[in-house]
Amino acid sequence: MPLGRTTDTPRRDAKRFLAKAEEFLRAAERAASAGDHDAALLAAIHSAMTANDAACATLLGRRSSDPDHQRAADLLESAGDRTPEVAQRARQLRSLLKKKNLVEYEARRATVAESHDALERAQRFVAWSREVAERGGL
Repeated sequence: MPLGRTTDTPRRDAKRFLAKAEEFLRAAERAASAGDHDAALLAAIHSAMTANDAACATLLGRRSSDPDHQRAADLLESAGDRTPEVAQRARQLRSLLKKKNLVEYEARRATVAESHDALERAQRFVAWSREVAERGGL
């Protein structure tokens, strides 16, 4: 599995990434409440991406810096030595990342169902990342 470019990241930075992820998540929730489904979808995706940085910093002391965001999911998966929990979270991240180009670069608008699904996935991912950081003593 290609991991792409990575950056050494002190474990203490995981808390900062987690705080950013939670901020993006709150923005996604506000956007969804306002009916701004494109904004909700994109903020949810960024929330999960940043939560992934927190988890990878905690577990590996590294985060992805590759322009291909799918490499971030590969890096996460490498942290778990194929444990079901980490593999599931990597799949969850990949499913969110697949929507990124849709919302950022295509003319089609995000649907209510897409934004709500992304928000729920991001909420679960951020909660898991928070648990990882807490288990890591951060």
